[in-house]
Amino acid sequence: MDFNELYNAYAEDVYRYVLSLCHNKHTAEDITSETFLSAIKAVDKFKGDCNVRVWLCQIAKNTYFNSVKKSRFVTEIPDELPSDDNFELRLLDKSQAFEIHKILRLLDEPYKEVFSLRIFAELSFAEVGELFQKSESWARVAFHRAKNKIREAIKFEKQI
Repeated sequence: MDFNELYNAYAEDVYRYVLSLCHNKHTAEDITSETFLSAIKAVDKFKGDCNVRVWLCQIAKNTYFNSVKKSRFVTEIPDELPSDDNFELRLLDKSQAFEIHKILRLLDEPYKEVFSLRIFAELSFAEVGELFQKSESWARVAFHRAKNKIREAIKFEKQI
């Protein structure tokens, strides 16, 4: 695998995924670069049993979490938030986006990560399922549950 081909084909996807984890453009850029350096070093270990994008996102995830452990990055609210359906349109409003991010940080795994992968990294349910080594249906159910938990938390905050 040629580094330039690999980077040109997947850099944007990896960057968006990392951005969904850390919510900081500079950190996402750094982690994306480190991911591709690690991938090139480990390309001979890639067996081809999963999609290259999934393999790179797994490397990115490990790279990010290792860097968090080492330096305790502080996450920031992202500048831009993509939308997916009516529920996600709420993310376009910065104040609502901030509220959703506060709630999202409190969610348990895998809901937090499934929601982030689907909305911020814009991965398909099949890709999310593949990352977790689960089915597409599992990813859909986990995403639905995450949305419901966020909706409930929003309702609860409005009652206070």
